[in-house]
Amino acid sequence: MILKAKVYNKIFAFKDLKEVLAKANEEKSGDILVGIAAQSASERVAAKLVLSNLTLEDIYNNPVIPYETDEVTRVIYDGLNVRIYQEIKAWTVGQLREYILDHKTTGDDLAHISRGLTSEMIAGAAKLMSSIDLVYGAKKIRNEAHCNTTIGRAGTLAFRNQPNHPTDHVEGVMASLKEGLSYGSGDAVIGINPVEDNVETVARLLDMVKNFMVQWEIPTQNCVLAHVTTQMKAIEKGAPVDMVFQSIAGTQKANEAFGISKEMIDEAFELVKRKGTATGPNLMYFETGQGSEVSLDAHNGVDMMTLESRTYGFGREYRPFMLNNVSGFIGPETIYSGREVIRADLEDLFMGKLHGLPMGIAPCYTNHMKADQNDQEIGTLLCAMAGANYFMGVAGGDDIMLSYQDTSFHDDAATREILGLRPLPEFEKWLEKMGIM
Repeated sequence: MILKAKVYNKIFAFKDLKEVLAKANEEKSGDILVGIAAQSASERVAAKLVLSNLTLEDIYNNPVIPYETDEVTRVIYDGLNVRIYQEIKAWTVGQLREYILDHKTTGDDLAHISRGLTSEMIAGAAKLMSSIDLVYGAKKIRNEAHCNTTIGRAGTLAFRNQPNHPTDHVEGVMASLKEGLSYGSGDAVIGINPVEDNVETVARLLDMVKNFMVQWEIPTQNCVLAHVTTQMKAIEKGAPVDMVFQSIAGTQKANEAFGISKEMIDEAFELVKRKGTATGPNLMYFETGQGSEVSLDAHNGVDMMTLESRTYGFGREYRPFMLNNVSGFIGPETIYSGREVIRADLEDLFMGKLHGLPMGIAPCYTNHMKADQNDQEIGTLLCAMAGANYFMGVAGGDDIMLSYQDTSFHDDAATREILGLRPLPEFEKWLEKMGIM
């Protein structure tokens, strides 16, 4: 591999692929924090030049974390279609970018080659893309999935109705849930983050939402976003679970910090297939975000964007119904400004879709970041234009339990109207029956 480039009469040399990928990344506070970011715009350009001339085979032969030491790497490589990889391994990363953006290249074309791409290859291509490139590339790809309803259909935009409450109070949850439904929010899932991560609370919330769905004949999915082990215990006790949720990451060390492993997710997937209440076959819900590995000191010297792509490589093993990115939730030590979070949203949506995932985005922020509602709304519209399957729906745009800002129920309705998008078909019929639409 040629790991040096000349910019403005200065030669920049990089020691390995990991450093090239890190320094080709757009500026992120987390990469700066751990000392792996480019030191100047010129160095960033040099890294992009080097990266653009590396072949996919170069990247395949140099995973950023070795196969022998990391479970996420093993999942990515063991799931690769070797025949497709062999057909394209001589391409450079620059050629991969050009192929993605060629107007003759279709979504089906991208779905085909994606099976032969490792997560580092996908991240590499995204690092060479501008914001419009990312929107254009992501827009081509449409990944459908079915739980009780089908998400990702052309012309639709779904929302997770997120009626969180700081004490898991039933009446508070129900008030927020009903308000969200009145705005047409909830076709992706009715998903609650519980304050108390125990079987009793989780089962109570699952029963409450499922009973409400049955009573009002609402075509959607229920989920309570506790730790996967808590949800598994609730399933075993007979709680009605449509989807199993878990946060996942791009290194084995970070997943261990989350208290999970491939074996555990395998077990949860098999359990919900046998004892869950949904139609399926897509029965998992994953949440991710650039910077989680940095926050956990589990990044292995790899940049946040590449690790996020590896997270998608891990997640696609389970063909989830939903994968939701929350890069702006993790904190200012990893994503500091509105500009950084908008860029991360677009990168993550594109990378997830090229992995074949039914991607949603939470273009969110916290009040200790240098970001505000304007940044969040710009990110929302750009990601909607790029074909995000769904966004969040939070009362007033302010999650009073998790203390972060996200798309409101009103934003949900406005975004659909601005872009001429519809709810999922089954849910839209229900809204019409109820006189809401």
